[in-house]
Amino acid sequence: MQSVPHIAVVDDHRDIRDLVGKYLAQQGYRISVAESGAALRRLLERGAPDLIILDIMMPGEDGLSVCRQLRRSSELPVIFLTAMADDTDRILGLELGADDYLIKPFNPRELLARIRAVLRRVNSLPPQRETLKAKTISFDRWSLDVGRREILGSDGVGVPLSTAEFRLLKAFLEHPGMVLSRDQLLDLTAGRSADAFDRSIDNQVSRLRKKIESDPKNPAIIKTHWGGGYSLCTEVGQV
Repeated sequence: MQSVPHIAVVDDHRDIRDLVGKYLAQQGYRISVAESGAALRRLLERGAPDLIILDIMMPGEDGLSVCRQLRRSSELPVIFLTAMADDTDRILGLELGADDYLIKPFNPRELLARIRAVLRRVNSLPPQRETLKAKTISFDRWSLDVGRREILGSDGVGVPLSTAEFRLLKAFLEHPGMVLSRDQLLDLTAGRSADAFDRSIDNQVSRLRKKIESDPKNPAIIKTHWGGGYSLCTEVGQV
């Protein structure tokens, strides 16, 4: 028997917390509520939920700051709530690692559908073979500096990575030897809400290969599996 998914609702407006919490509880979810980022962190100390619904426009520490801090140590799914239809918040939220967003006012049934979609994606992802907690990850002749988001060659020269390249490489390093489909790589790196397409993963892999492969046209580190996806074909170590 599967456990009931636990959802944390974080919003400084009590009426929204109560409305969303009551509705989701009626749909069979276990609910916790928090009025701020500080309250969420206290909640996380007691155990991680399966998904966080996070308001962006909160006084003091806003939702973007909370998500940024959360992503330093966790990959918990996050759905943003925002009162602004401006693309800036949406794009910034997705770049910080949010899985989806919803504009206020919203239909609770749409929120429910988005929650179900995110949880389906998360549950369909392959299990991590490596837990990357070290600050430096070694692979082939490279070392990834996680904090600086750059790779160092044997000559000690740093090569900076874009946000997309860093997320893609991290996904490969967490699943060494595992064939990852384009759909899985999209979910591991961007989430479906980023309006990404299969072809964008091919382009990102191509750009990453140009930085890490001795011969990008005949790659030895990231292999292509026709009809299947890509895999990292090298040992991974942590320093």
